[in-house]
Amino acid sequence: MGLLTSLVTLPATPVRRTFAIAEQVRRRAEEAYYDPAAIGAELDEVDARRDAGEITDEEATALEDALIERLMEGQRIREERHG
Repeated sequence: MGLLTSLVTLPATPVRRTFAIAEQVRRRAEEAYYDPAAIGAELDEVDARRDAGEITDEEATALEDALIERLMEGQRIREERHG
């Protein structure tokens, strides 16, 4: 029965591999997006832009709030994955 199942499901193998690769790409992109070091660097950039007068305090605060929210969401995701 194993041989018959293998022959029947063989045409779906490229599709399963494509989905597996897509999942790996999605996970890596998510890890990069939620990386605490990257978020910290973005917070530093916001601070530098505020100091240079490129953005207002209100804009900087909004950007910082979004980055902190992203940091907290990344922590939640990591905790879910690692129990």
